[in-house]
Amino acid sequence: MAAVAGLFRSVPDGLRGLDLGDTPPAAAYRAVGGGGGDAAVYELSLTEASRAVERRELSPVELTESVLGRIAAVDARLCAYVTVTADAALRAARQAGSEIAARRWRGPPHGAPMALKDMIDAAGVPTTASSRVREGHVAKQDSAVAARLAEAGAVLPGKTHTHEFAYGLITPQTHNAWDPGRIAGGSSGGSAVAVAAGAATFALGTDTGGSMRVPAAFNGMVGLKPTYGLVPRHGVTSLSWSLGHVGPITRTVRDAALVPAAVAGHDPRDPASLATPLPDLRREDSAADLKGVRRRFSW
Repeated sequence: MAAVAGLFRSVPDGLRGLDLGDTPPAAAYRAVGGGGGDAAVYELSLTEASRAVERRELSPVELTESVLGRIAAVDARLCAYVTVTADAALRAARQAGSEIAARRWRGPPHGAPMALKDMIDAAGVPTTASSRVREGHVAKQDSAVAARLAEAGAVLPGKTHTHEFAYGLITPQTHNAWDPGRIAGGSSGGSAVAVAAGAATFALGTDTGGSMRVPAAFNGMVGLKPTYGLVPRHGVTSLSWSLGHVGPITRTVRDAALVPAAVAGHDPRDPASLATPLPDLRREDSAADLKGVRRRFSW
């Protein structure tokens, strides 16, 4: 019990009572230094960024450069990333910008910098599971979710640290975005810290027993563990094949509804993958009437 109490004491007091609605709190991005008094481009939520990109008020290159600059400014202290793919990210951002300029906008992830937990394969990028055992392992092909996000036009600035092989709730090499003296939570600690610190617009993590939800809570973000089988796990290193989930870590609840629309759906390479159609979670009135709706909460 003392160990559990110690974990929860690691949640910064400054998170309590914050309204994390549609506008993410700016304090976290500046808490570790490197931010001014005004909101920066890297602070935009996925909802805000995608709206600005679609309207061509903001280019994917500007957004990506801002996020990469933020990584350069804070990641030496936070250690959210295990691998940064800056050159590839800028190439993808330029391609996204050309497509959007030609009025071929693909949807909210188009041109948005997203981080992948280092359990999720992306072709040509190391997948180490933050373990020396897998040092030098480079993915030969995209995981199902990485391929779908690439098809949606998302930009990959890099892979984020995990508690080794996702087996833990701390992510010891990564530091809390609000207070680097405190733990990040885990095992998707790098993904949560990257989003909270402005070093990614959104991220994917994995969750078996709290591995997205715990670090999201510790860093004041939103972590969504989807229904089992809704998001395919092909190409994802698994802690427990029968219990593993892939899902988003975002700055707002609305952002968390945008990401599954890009990654969910049946994949025959995942034997647990569901063929159930995903409802439109982006509808403004999707949660307006809860009469007759059954809710289940895990603790």
